Amino acid sequence: MPVTRLKLGKLKVVRRQLLQRYEHQPFVSCLAGLYGCQWRRYQRARAQPGECCCSKVECVSFGLLILTFFLSFLFLYFWSEAQNDYNDFDWFNFGTLGFWFPWSLVLLVVAAALFTYIALLLVLAVCLLSEGQRLYLHWSHKSGIVVTLVFSITATAILSDLWSKEWKTLLLSLQVTAPFLHVAAVLLMAILSWPIALHFFRMNKKVRQVAVLGLYLSILFSLYLVPLGMYSPCIKEAGTLGPAPALIGHRGAPMLAPENTVMSFKKAVDAGGEGLETDVTISYDGVPFLMHDSTLRRTTNVAEVFPNRTHHDASMFTWAELQQLNAGNWFLSRDPFGSVSSLSEADRLHAQNQSVPSLAQFLEVASHSGKLVLFDLRRPPYGHPYSQVYINLTLQVVQAVINSSQVLWLPPEDRQLVQTMDPELQQTSGQMASIQELADGHITRLNLHYSTMSEQQISKYRSENISTNLYVISQPWLYSLAWCAGAQSVTTNSVHILSSLGKPLFLMTPEEYNLMWLLTDAVSAFLITAVFIFHWWRERGLTFWSSSRQNHENGPYSKFRTGSELLNLQRRWTGSWDHRLSFPRSHLSKISGQ
Repeated sequence: MPVTRLKLGKLKVVRRQLLQRYEHQPFVSCLAGLYGCQWRRYQRARAQPGECCCSKVECVSFGLLILTFFLSFLFLYFWSEAQNDYNDFDWFNFGTLGFWFPWSLVLLVVAAALFTYIALLLVLAVCLLSEGQRLYLHWSHKSGIVVTLVFSITATAILSDLWSKEWKTLLLSLQVTAPFLHVAAVLLMAILSWPIALHFFRMNKKVRQVAVLGLYLSILFSLYLVPLGMYSPCIKEAGTLGPAPALIGHRGAPMLAPENTVMSFKKAVDAGGEGLETDVTISYDGVPFLMHDSTLRRTTNVAEVFPNRTHHDASMFTWAELQQLNAGNWFLSRDPFGSVSSLSEADRLHAQNQSVPSLAQFLEVASHSGKLVLFDLRRPPYGHPYSQVYINLTLQVVQAVINSSQVLWLPPEDRQLVQTMDPELQQTSGQMASIQELADGHITRLNLHYSTMSEQQISKYRSENISTNLYVISQPWLYSLAWCAGAQSVTTNSVHILSSLGKPLFLMTPEEYNLMWLLTDAVSAFLITAVFIFHWWRERGLTFWSSSRQNHENGPYSKFRTGSELLNLQRRWTGSWDHRLSFPRSHLSKISGQ
């Protein structure tokens, strides 16, 4: 009796160890649990040779996952590269909704979170495929994929309708990021070669093999050849880079002080700006003052001082009324650039006490510092007492306060008359035109939106002594691109940031780029070839891999058995113990059923 119990105990231990060997799969259990909520071994299945990696429904889910990954990445990349215009987007929503909220950052955070979620799901799927597991996506993840897909498509469509020129920003960004995106894409294809090679050699239908391998290789070779059609002005021969574009403070330094205030312009000068940009409006009693918007609602406390005139045109206020308004509190309360926390206590107190400045006050700052000035002049509405003479009023102030040669005259109205009255003004046009047309208008500088940036156009105008100013450029990558393209100056919200940039980002010589390109392609081709050869050896059972049956059974492919495989192996073990211990099979059957 004791001997019998001892033998039965040994048999149970062996059986328990055998089962634990197949149940102890923490890595695969974690992958399957996170991807399909299949935390137990019996809930999942291993893809057998010749089988598809998933059912038809799961194939659709996996395809939808891949599509959502690319669309969510496209939107995230699109919106992250549009950071240069976040301030315009938020103020546009302020004008539409009537209250301030940093919608741009919220949209960026949501897009980043959804993309990260989809990317993690895709990584889990690829890891499961690499382990030879069949895919099963939990319904909650399927719902998440649909939500992300709808969000990406809807947000892209709405922003494309409202901010279509942002797609030009995306195309510009590719001129500096494309070489690095190419490296990332080739690296991704090298990583995907592992599961693709595994399932390629396990397929028993030639049609599927040809389809999978053909699609993979066509994408890979396309990526290898992409650099042939790639263009970037930041890939330049050594010594051919021109000087850094001059920095013109857009309404001063609006990240450091309330826009269009004396404090803001002084901050721009202190930060290294070589010019100042603003917008001029004529008050009801004929005083030119600084205001960008048509109303005072956004940048003053007009709702508190004149609650019944919130939506009135700014030019319908007298200068005395304008002086009653505070032009700084809004900056501290709304923090449009998220920079208020970086200001000193003295700067906050100073910003809190800013008022609406006149054109004369602005020009005095520029005159004392020797800076260029660029301003747009807004014509007063119909019925305004100075709607017909607003240009003369502005010219009188300019000539009385500053040297006319420091002024980049942008207003297109009556340009010939203005040129005759003050020929020292630097005539500046806001539109591209032929060289002859610009010469006839005495144009010496172009003021263009950065989305029209073209190295060829800038070079053509420069050859005729016509400078190009690009607005509004606040991101270092965009400033780097303008620098490489040869722009003479840029209007910016971030003078203090761009002035510290010693050289363009992403600048490299053609030799350095070719080396990066060829090295990336060569290394990836070697790795991908090695992966395919490795899987061919494993699946064909070469001596290199399967020198013994035990090694084969302990290999990575055999550690995840199906139920039938486990039962067969269990029977072999129980049969062996039956022979060695001379137990009746009826007893072993009872033991196995326990």
